[in-house]
Order: sequence, then C-alpha cells, then structure tokens
Amino acid sequence: MLYWEIFLAFFIPGILGYGGGPASIPLVENEVVRRYEWMTVQEFSEVLALGNSLPGPIATKMAGYIGYEVGGVLGSLVGVFATVAPSLIIMILLLSVLLKYKDSPKVKRLTLFVQPVIAILLGLMAWRFFADSFEGIGLWQTLFLGVISYFLIERIHVHPALVIIGAFAYGGLFL
Repeated sequence: MLYWEIFLAFFIPGILGYGGGPASIPLVENEVVRRYEWMTVQEFSEVLALGNSLPGPIATKMAGYIGYEVGGVLGSLVGVFATVAPSLIIMILLLSVLLKYKDSPKVKRLTLFVQPVIAILLGLMAWRFFADSFEGIGLWQTLFLGVISYFLIERIHVHPALVIIGAFAYGGLFL
C-alpha cells in the first residue's frame, strides 16, 4: 500500500502539473506534506532547495529523494517512475493527436486558463515558505536573505545554485 501511495503522490501531480516540474511542485507539496504527512513544510522546502541546486529536472530529483525517505530504494524507483509516467504515456499514446491539434484555438485557450492557476499555486507555496522562514529565523534575517538572493540572481546573474550554497553557508555560520 505504501508504494501505491508513493506512486499516486507523484503520478497525480505529474498529470495535473501542466508546465513541467516547477508547475507540479505545489501539487507534490500538497500530496507529501498535507495528504500523506510524510514531511513538514520545512523539510519539503529543504528538499526543494537541495533539488534546485542539483542539475537535472526538479520533479524527478524530488520524487527520488522523497520516495527513498519514505520507502527506500524501491520507493525511490516508484516515485521517479510515477513522475515520468504521465509524460511517457502521453508521448506514446497521444503524440499524433497532439501534433494534429497543436494550433487549435481551444488548446491555446486551455493553456491560458491553466497558467493563472499554476501562478497562484506557486505564489501560495512561496508565501508558506516565507512564513516558515519568518517563524524560524525572524523578519530581518528572512528579508536580508531574500533581498540579497534577488540582487545576486536578477541583477548580477549569479547562478541560483551558487546563491543556495551561499545561503547554506550563511545559515551554517550565523543562524
């Protein structure tokens, strides 16, 4: 039953998370943190930060790690398979249909309706991370790290992985 739950926890977000790994992160968080309670929000945010600092698709890295934490090596394999299975199924079964209707106004309109929902889910997840950080390290530390991270990533164009490593170092030294 545990492996079925791991499969569902990553398969359902894979189906509903239109837009790839980043779009499915709030859905995975809902499954892992709220539905199955395998992790806290803080633990999930740490897994997300670690996953973002490594190369490759974020969704499969998170599925592999969380699956391993919950169900060992087999749980890891099930989680990764469940993450890629929706795309695999769609590619195999619907590729010709997708190519035929890719310019359809209805398909384009569906995309326009889904994008705001994903944006709101990402915003809510960011707000929860901010609230947890505020509770854990306080307002000034949270604002300092947020402003410095924004400046480094958006203005100086430092790679986000380096900013995350720097934030880890700052937390290890000062927090």
